[in-house]
Amino acid sequence: MRTLLATGALALLSGCDMVVMNPTGDIALQQRNLILTAVGLMLLIIVPVMVLTVLFAWRYRRGNPDKVYDPTFDHSTTLELIIWSGPLLIIIALSLVTWTSTHLLDPFRPLERIAPGRPVPANTKPLEVQVVALDWKWLFIYPEQGVASVNELAVPVDVPVHFSITSTSQFNTFYAPTLAGMIYAMPGMKSELNAVLNKPGDSWGYSGNYTGRGYSDMRFQLRGMSQADFTSWVAGVRKGGGTLNAADYLKLEVPSEKVPVIRYAAVQSQLFDRVLNQCVAPGKPCMVDVMAQDSARSAESLRRLGHAPAGDTSMPAPRPSPGDPHNHPMSSPVRPLAPSASATTNP
Repeated sequence: MRTLLATGALALLSGCDMVVMNPTGDIALQQRNLILTAVGLMLLIIVPVMVLTVLFAWRYRRGNPDKVYDPTFDHSTTLELIIWSGPLLIIIALSLVTWTSTHLLDPFRPLERIAPGRPVPANTKPLEVQVVALDWKWLFIYPEQGVASVNELAVPVDVPVHFSITSTSQFNTFYAPTLAGMIYAMPGMKSELNAVLNKPGDSWGYSGNYTGRGYSDMRFQLRGMSQADFTSWVAGVRKGGGTLNAADYLKLEVPSEKVPVIRYAAVQSQLFDRVLNQCVAPGKPCMVDVMAQDSARSAESLRRLGHAPAGDTSMPAPRPSPGDPHNHPMSSPVRPLAPSASATTNP
């Protein structure tokens, strides 16, 4: 019976795609290798301990006539050195690996290679993708191509991709296991991720942070394709999509579940910056302007108290309110002064 159950379990597991252990992107590959390295180092202690546990139990069993019983034994310097030096050396090794990997796999760090032994070609410009986590769907804006999509992320293989990531109302995590580790998407803040795909094909990405009723269906399709296919995809979106302006975005922002793929042939200028600064709605002040006004007032108060020189101009001057008819909230440039943050890459 046990053999039958084990065989059935193996048959079920054979259909599983362990994407974390089978990545298609270089960053995810390095994270996979980091997991294997850490597990291997820990097994250097775990395996001997498990073997010695069985060995000691067998050697000092009650029925063993050759066992040695010494009631006066209380200390062995040799055993102490073995017991403590092994774990200490492994901790040191793990610390070095963690320190090095934390810096090399920093999501804000530009890529130095696109694959093992393949450095990024000189003068290569990364593909810019702006990511917005909504309830409960993903919006991807391609500012240089002027298109956008919902729940579909298309990227060319062997091309560095720079993601700018934010959220509308809740903490989410942008996670495509075949591409890279989890990165936080936070309201009013911008996270970044540099990554690359090395193989064409489709996989899935999702949020790893529970955000309510529609969380289970908050997924997007990650499509890796050749440069020619990506160019064709962009051309197809431009022909068959609508326009994503501020009014349409506000409708898209309303919580919804199981949203199908939506494509936009054009995107209103500075939309991502307005989402980041939480001022897409007409007349709503942008966070960057509110902070600039607060800084200016603080600087003026310090000047009046004599704590700052009268000619201090280090504080940014606020722009006119977005409600001003001469300064439409979607027509003027936004200084990206909103605070930035990122989650530690989680393999």
